[in-house]
Amino acid sequence: MKPRILFLLRTYVVTVAIFLVAKIAFMCANHADHFFSVGDVADVLRHGLTLDLSTAFYFFVLPLLLMLVSLWWWGRGLRRVLRVYFLLVSFAFALAFVADTSLYPFWGFKLDASCLQYLSSPETAAASVSTSFLLLRLLVLLCLTVIFFLLYVWRMPHLQAMKRKWPFALLCVLALPLVFIGIRGGIDESTTNIGQVYYSQQAFLNHSAVNPVFSFLSSFENTGQSDVRYEFFSDEECASILDGVFDTRSLDTDSLLRTRRPHIVLIMLESCSGQFTMISGRNDVTPNLNRLASEGIYFSQCYANSYRTDRATVCIWSGYPSFPTMSLQKVPSKNAHLPALSRSLRDEGYTTSYYYGGDINFTKKRSYLVNCGFEYLSSQDDYPRSLRVESKWGVCDEIVLDTIASAIEKWAVGPAEPRHLIGYNTLSSHEPWEVPHQALADPVDNAFHYLDHCIGQFVERMRRSPLWDDLLIVMLPDHGVNHAGLDETSELKMHIPMLWVGGAVRQPRVVDAYCNQTDLAATLLGQLGIAHDDFLFSRDVLGRQYTRQFAFHTFNNGFSVVDSTRFFVYDLTSQRPMVGDDKQLERLGKAILQETTRDLSER
Repeated sequence: MKPRILFLLRTYVVTVAIFLVAKIAFMCANHADHFFSVGDVADVLRHGLTLDLSTAFYFFVLPLLLMLVSLWWWGRGLRRVLRVYFLLVSFAFALAFVADTSLYPFWGFKLDASCLQYLSSPETAAASVSTSFLLLRLLVLLCLTVIFFLLYVWRMPHLQAMKRKWPFALLCVLALPLVFIGIRGGIDESTTNIGQVYYSQQAFLNHSAVNPVFSFLSSFENTGQSDVRYEFFSDEECASILDGVFDTRSLDTDSLLRTRRPHIVLIMLESCSGQFTMISGRNDVTPNLNRLASEGIYFSQCYANSYRTDRATVCIWSGYPSFPTMSLQKVPSKNAHLPALSRSLRDEGYTTSYYYGGDINFTKKRSYLVNCGFEYLSSQDDYPRSLRVESKWGVCDEIVLDTIASAIEKWAVGPAEPRHLIGYNTLSSHEPWEVPHQALADPVDNAFHYLDHCIGQFVERMRRSPLWDDLLIVMLPDHGVNHAGLDETSELKMHIPMLWVGGAVRQPRVVDAYCNQTDLAATLLGQLGIAHDDFLFSRDVLGRQYTRQFAFHTFNNGFSVVDSTRFFVYDLTSQRPMVGDDKQLERLGKAILQETTRDLSER
């Protein structure tokens, strides 16, 4: 039994070692355009290790099963199968490492399935490089394949029959679930993903930490999705429909703030759509939000862009619309090229921090936030496990908001002091609606009452802070929920409250312009006097140029459009309206999909 166990352990260790050495080689091969230190190499290896360990398990499954088979069948036949397998794995690894290292200077992102499109025209791809370039890579590919193969087959055991088969058989059976847990990356909500290794503001260091084999395999999940294109009209007709719709200027913007440089806290309220607030006439679920709406700036006609948190996160922070069949947050190679409210503020001297009480790797959230320029990230990993028992999703809102409040209270007071931006995504008001709070009988209503309670406590604590006069707290939900009969055909589900409160607000105000989450970036930057020309689809709704008022929303293979007089819902699968029959809004929605997917394809 011992030779079999040692063989399996050696196979796994060799795989991980190959991945680690490949990272160092990748960095050295691309050092000319990217400065890094020895300490950076160590950080890359450390942060990327979890992805390497998980990826290695993929290639450990077959040897484990073959060792189990060897209890009944051994000899040259089994050794031949293992040798063929290791030869194929060695070639695949060598090809991935050579392709990744060679293509990175041209692409600027890690190896993914998009390289396969060049197989149909290899001569075109080869035209970009010299013959010596190709020959050198081919030589390296062959050498690495041989080296990797020799490492795998070195001291391969000559397996013998075992009289007592059941101990090793039982060990293999018990090991299989652990292997699949390793592949998954644990038992938490999130599975292994590229975003979990992102840690630096330098994209090259993040890319170096990514395992290219995993990057290639995982990209098949998004193949075609990030390149989705909608073609409804000619380019000229599409441009005509959208003429004047997305104006990136801020003309004669109505100033709602006392200062051009307030401290900013942006809170994304999980699932808290209008069905639980004053929008639907309810005062029992969110009394604090209802009260704050009358004390600050209340955007009464704001609508969610999408139906999931990962999609809404991009809409809010990048001012970029959502899509019916893809999540842009899950495609780092694309979202890295988007503008970001946080990055714009960081460039103006703001420090940037993001807090989340859950697993920040879920749906590749970490990589997106790093790409957005957030310098400090806090998640459930910063809290003891004893504080994660109240909610399936992580640390409850009350505790994280207390952490944020404590951090704010340490900021120095004064106009010459650094300005700060904090982003926060609440999580307690989410299925299964379990919160440490009992005020309402209905568990869903009760969860939102708890969220409202936490927000109320946080705002009142900040009101007592010396920083209150320089503080702007922006609150808006990410999306609505299917509850009490509401679904995507219900305008109320996508109707959300957006509130700006704090001492930095000049006076209470109701803004009744129809707008989206995507419009927050341009509207807020316009208030701060910061250019937002790169936010192509974000509109300053407080400026004179904002004349075509409407809100646009996408859901799974469908979209809706609403303005002051109409609500229209369209199903892209059946290609017919679900609510309303308005050709003008249908054309507008289709033109937005066509233009935004065209823009995304070019990023």
